[in-house]
Amino acid sequence: MAQRTDIHLYTTQTPNGIKISILLEELGLKYQTTAVEITKNTQKINPNGRIPALTDTLEDGQTVKLFESGSIMQYLVDRYDKDHRVSYPYGSREHWEVNNWLFWQMGGLGPMQGQLAHFNRYAPEKIQYGIDRYRNETRRLYGVMETQLQKSRSGYLVGDRCTVADISCWGWVAAAAGSGVNIAEFPALKEWRDKLLARPAVEKGRNVPSPHKALEFDKLSDGEMKKTFESASQWIQASMKEDSK
Repeated sequence: MAQRTDIHLYTTQTPNGIKISILLEELGLKYQTTAVEITKNTQKINPNGRIPALTDTLEDGQTVKLFESGSIMQYLVDRYDKDHRVSYPYGSREHWEVNNWLFWQMGGLGPMQGQLAHFNRYAPEKIQYGIDRYRNETRRLYGVMETQLQKSRSGYLVGDRCTVADISCWGWVAAAAGSGVNIAEFPALKEWRDKLLARPAVEKGRNVPSPHKALEFDKLSDGEMKKTFESASQWIQASMKEDSK
């Protein structure tokens, strides 16, 4: 039975959004969800104006408001993962290794792949230098994961279990084709992606707050992919203009 909490998640269907719902499912926590419609520019629910965001009630009865997916993940693990389902005891070698990968994803994989997706799928004009720059860097980062997973006996990034390190990266790797990277170039990474996909909590969490469709892009032609991203490109341009004011 899921543990009841006062957690309220504000999210939408993005790699950063689903990492929180996947973690909540892995931890077996009950939570409320508000689906944020970023196409209507309604995501400005925290100081940074982005999703995900999360609120909870602390033991003193006060409300805590969290933003930035890495910060939210650390909060959830510190407070609710006492049995270390997706973490390791504080101070252990594995604990610090998980931290490495969590910060690596936040500072590297997410930003680089996000920029690749923007220049390759959403930009109003094709700037080949930008596309090549971010595709090459994303492929390099995929190669870092590939090397780590090739050495792993468990098939996970750190130690003997699925941790927040894996969860934080999964949504981005699942979106490889949509961004413009061929996952077939990285067989260990593809195997890891599918290994996590087979976990019930990942399957449930990835479909919050709406169906997760990133894996369907593996089957689309270039023409179909372009058509798929055309409408999204329009509201992204509009959002950028609004943010610049």
